[in-house]
Amino acid sequence: MNMQIFIVAGLLVHCVFLISIFDIYFTSPLVHGMTPHHTPLPPPAQRLVLFVADGLRADSLYEVDDNGTSNAPYLRNIIISKGSWGVSHTRVPTESRPGHVALIAGFYEDVSAVARGWKENPVEFDSIFNESKYTWSWGSPDILPMFAKGASGDHVYTHCYKAEREDFGAEDATALDTWVFDHVKDFFSSAKNNGTLFSKLHEQKIVFFLHLLGIDTNGHAHRPHSREYKNNIRQVDKGVRKIVSLVEDFYGNDGSTAFILTSDHGMTDWGTHGASHPSETLTPLVAWGAGIKYPQRVTSQQYEDTFLKEWKLETLKRQDVNQADIAPLMASLIGVPFPLNSVGILPLEYLNNTAHFKAESMITNAVQILEQFKVKMAQKKKTTLSFLFSPFKPLSGSEQIDILRKARASIHNEKYGEAVAGSLFQYTFLAVGVLIAIFLLVQSLPWTYYIYCLLPVPIWYAVLKQYPVIQGLATSLLNFQPAQFAGILLVCILGIEILVFSFFYRSTLSFGLIAFSAWPLVTQLWNQAKTIALSWILSCLLLAVFPLMPVVGREPSISLVTTAGLLILFMASSYLVACLWKCKKKCMHHKGLRIYLFQLLSLALSTYVVKSTHSSLHSKQGLPVINQIISWTTLASSLIVPLLSPTFLFLRLLSIFLSLTSTYLLLSTGYEALFLLALAMLMFVWINMEQEAIQRYGVSLKPKLAALSFSYTADLTQFRQLHVDDIRRSFFYVFFIVTAFFGTGNIASVNSFDPTSVYCFLTVFSPFLMGALLLWKIAIPFVLVSCAFEAVQVTTQLSSKRLFLIVLVISDIMALHFFFLVKDYGSWLDIGTSISHYVLVMSFTIFLMLLSGVAQLLTTKRLELWEETKHHSL
Repeated sequence: MNMQIFIVAGLLVHCVFLISIFDIYFTSPLVHGMTPHHTPLPPPAQRLVLFVADGLRADSLYEVDDNGTSNAPYLRNIIISKGSWGVSHTRVPTESRPGHVALIAGFYEDVSAVARGWKENPVEFDSIFNESKYTWSWGSPDILPMFAKGASGDHVYTHCYKAEREDFGAEDATALDTWVFDHVKDFFSSAKNNGTLFSKLHEQKIVFFLHLLGIDTNGHAHRPHSREYKNNIRQVDKGVRKIVSLVEDFYGNDGSTAFILTSDHGMTDWGTHGASHPSETLTPLVAWGAGIKYPQRVTSQQYEDTFLKEWKLETLKRQDVNQADIAPLMASLIGVPFPLNSVGILPLEYLNNTAHFKAESMITNAVQILEQFKVKMAQKKKTTLSFLFSPFKPLSGSEQIDILRKARASIHNEKYGEAVAGSLFQYTFLAVGVLIAIFLLVQSLPWTYYIYCLLPVPIWYAVLKQYPVIQGLATSLLNFQPAQFAGILLVCILGIEILVFSFFYRSTLSFGLIAFSAWPLVTQLWNQAKTIALSWILSCLLLAVFPLMPVVGREPSISLVTTAGLLILFMASSYLVACLWKCKKKCMHHKGLRIYLFQLLSLALSTYVVKSTHSSLHSKQGLPVINQIISWTTLASSLIVPLLSPTFLFLRLLSIFLSLTSTYLLLSTGYEALFLLALAMLMFVWINMEQEAIQRYGVSLKPKLAALSFSYTADLTQFRQLHVDDIRRSFFYVFFIVTAFFGTGNIASVNSFDPTSVYCFLTVFSPFLMGALLLWKIAIPFVLVSCAFEAVQVTTQLSSKRLFLIVLVISDIMALHFFFLVKDYGSWLDIGTSISHYVLVMSFTIFLMLLSGVAQLLTTKRLELWEETKHHSL
């Protein structure tokens, strides 16, 4: 009972400290209460048309072939004869939502969005659309509604197609963009017969937003260098030309329309985005029309890259911007207030206006950013003790006034260039707790801070109350010889560091596996069981190959999945025949045999469905319905069918492996299917190795593994005391869990998302369903390792509760490393990675308990769908 209370208390403490980093480091930086500011001079444009080609890379738009032909001839002509151009540098995560927020609201990813799974902005924010008189938008239901939702009033209108149209398996994803262009055309046609709409369209400060998702969809489905991706760019180019002509004709070529085309993010060569590769962060920016500079001819340009030569644009001035700078550019063009939360800096090089207008625009930009600083400083000062608050001296109140006064004076004197530049034992702990509470109360801090600061007080009180136990532990450690103790300590530290480094460098796992392969050579196991020891060495070396391979998904290879399926089918069939021959049908009746035959059939079907589905999609025939039915049926049965098999050790493990592998194959696109096979082989050998190793510690009788059953684990009297070697078993378990996680790639990165993995189940874009399937794919190797560990506990007569304490210590030591590595600055990739690592390690204790529960359910429980005839086990 005390052990259970201890475990529950430990879990609660870990949950609290896990949550704490999000509350302390990842609260939203956005503030409210600022006053809107806009340029006081008349704007150059009355309206703005914003084209965002989702997933369009800069090189894909600007490049030309050997004949000098561009993928976008109309936009190429704009760059040469009518407007300004450059590269918009995005920030990670290079995803659609944060990219559009940066473009339209002027700020980068809100750190508190991590609590929403990066799917939405958790706090309200201002945007160009909100500040406009009217905004009409067309495009994806994943993007448009968030700007209408955050708008004050009902002046932001959205026209979205159905989410089902976002189908990665569709024959022609350009239909998404065609839908947008057609609906914009119909919109302007209907306005001619609608007096109210016609009047609104002739107001000033209006925005038209066209979100074009086809390029991104084709990039995911066919990769950016495919014919489909490039053809989609050509279709968008034609569509832009038609829309520009339509708008100009509607307004009588009044010269008061500004046009901007850009992208929210790029895409890697293998069809993903989310990280910081240049192909993801470099996006095009083309601007033309009212208020935009005409092309500027130059003889040389200073850029470190070679893109100008590759794109044959050396003589046209390239003007790069940060993605958030586009928001103040749009605000300046149509004369609306700069978005309140914008951190963008107005790119003056794009403006075709007077020096006076540029200076006023820049000082408005500076005042708008300064407003955010003043509100943030006031909030911080209010919640901090006066003697602890230290203002930022370069922007103190007097300095702010002086900077703005000098800028205004420069403008007044027409010096526009200068304006642009600015003890009792328990009572002691009680007293400490009271002092902490008073300190927090004075600062008016949130209630969660009380939990974080006060929780260590009772924990340390409980620890120090167990002084005799601590003293006993110290005494037992002193019994070791100094050299022996130092050796054990060194091995433990090295093992922990290998685990930590594996989060940054996957190849570290290979080093660890190679070291593991030497285990039987440095012990008596090689002489005790040569065949099993040799199998262990070869299995470790085989699995060590996978962390050295490229991240899975970048180069899909369905042939490897098919090969893996056939190999597993052959090996499972052979093992089942051999197992039946050895036990001579004593451990399985004929109805139980049907379960394994069904699973082998399911495995064969999964192998066929993977090949058939991807062939069908490659020929643009869509996802066959029968394949989809088989896939979902296999998934639904994967956790039920193993419960129908016998509970004998390897027979139940075989059933679990076959069921989970059938699903895993359907979710595989490359060598990860072979990885699962190699991992399963090592787990099989590990169980045999541990049974051999236990003989050295006083176990009088070595039972046959074939005779052991998971159903015998309820007999607690046979569990032995912990031994030093159990630390190694615990470490092996944690190491194999980490290997299962990182063995085929760093899935903690958002860049690893590849919809190709779920094509056997669905092709229509559904982020939650796709995410759930990918999470299950990730979990399958974990379940296999945990089931194998359940078998290790049976063979070594080891208590899982006692073992959990060792795992807890290992994970907590790792957590200390990552706690000090958590970042709340730098790129979002760095921040997200540091959070992911800390969360993963802190979640180990909870996650491993859940895995243990699932493993116990899969290994010990049995469903009886028919009455068994009497038979005798070995």
